[in-house]
Amino acid sequence: MGQGKAANLALIVLAQVLALSLWFSGTAAGPPMAREATLAPGFLAWLTGAVQLGFVLGTLGAAALALPDRVDPRRLIAAAALFGAAANALILLLPVGHPGVLWLRGATGLALACVYPVGMKLAAGWAGPRDAGIVVGLLVGGLTLGSASPHLINALGGLGWRGVVAAASVAALLGAGLILCARLGPGHRAAPPFRPGLALRLFQNRGTRLATLGYLGHMWELYAMWAWIGAYLAASFAAAGSTANAAAATFAVMAAGTLGCIGGGLLADRIGKARLTIWAMAISGACCLLAGPLFGAAPGVVMLLCLIWGAAAVADSAQFSASVAEAADPGLAGTMLTVQTSLGFALTLPAIHLMPWLAERFGWGGAFAALAIGPALGCLAMVRLLPGRA
Repeated sequence: MGQGKAANLALIVLAQVLALSLWFSGTAAGPPMAREATLAPGFLAWLTGAVQLGFVLGTLGAAALALPDRVDPRRLIAAAALFGAAANALILLLPVGHPGVLWLRGATGLALACVYPVGMKLAAGWAGPRDAGIVVGLLVGGLTLGSASPHLINALGGLGWRGVVAAASVAALLGAGLILCARLGPGHRAAPPFRPGLALRLFQNRGTRLATLGYLGHMWELYAMWAWIGAYLAASFAAAGSTANAAAATFAVMAAGTLGCIGGGLLADRIGKARLTIWAMAISGACCLLAGPLFGAAPGVVMLLCLIWGAAAVADSAQFSASVAEAADPGLAGTMLTVQTSLGFALTLPAIHLMPWLAERFGWGGAFAALAIGPALGCLAMVRLLPGRA
């Protein structure tokens, strides 16, 4: 990897890490908010769910307007990060539990729709034929580490939820400045146009259909796990009589996904995208099923399970999109990827909101076991994409 390439990829990834700290800043702030004031039913779930909804709408809107092709991607990311930082910071002006907080979280999701996908495009311009997997893996790793960072701020203590929210906004401002220092790669090209009328081709083409079904199974689990793993760890540590820092543990579990993304990218280039996704979903699905039986066990045992889970749950993320791009009809990759991403993030909404309901009625074991359905079905779809399978 040449010096210019490495330096520019480092800038892009670091900017993504900083800007994407906005994603889970509300999730990390939620429990301290609940200790400060009585929150409406479902408020905590919507702190994450509103971002997901905003992201879906933002992705479709940006694609329909062809923003990544009309605007320099670096300036688009910077403007979106500034908008997201402002929307996030405005939460500090509202009373705890005010409905406007959720609208601001939705606005943050709209902004992130022009940060994460556009950052992927920017990084892809530096990817070569032999390192595409690791380059995309680095970007998804940036998403993962950025999403985890608010939990690290929580773990440091003394800042309160307002400090967590403020720190995420400051990080996004820094990310906006950094991305403007990056250069466009030699492989930067205009993306294929989004063509809404051809969206159904995603399911008519065998390759894109199976890769999307695999992706949906993956997304059913991932964001629900990320949204509620902190509550699970806090409850498990308390049941074991431990005083372990649940916020620090949550950061470690989510941050483990960064290593999973990099390892997944390297392996995908060697063993194939479909095989990598199958192994990753099989491991994360098994962790879903083990979370219940190990609830309240020694913190070291629970952490080992969750670290493996955190790495496996996101190791395959980038490879679903790469699989769709490869299988798409000529000229339709932009539409296929837009529809795939929108469907996946839309599916995270019911999964996130079902978790507290299931946990209350069936315990954490039942709640996380329901998430295992996604990886199981995803594996079945991706097995059919293995070489030689019809």
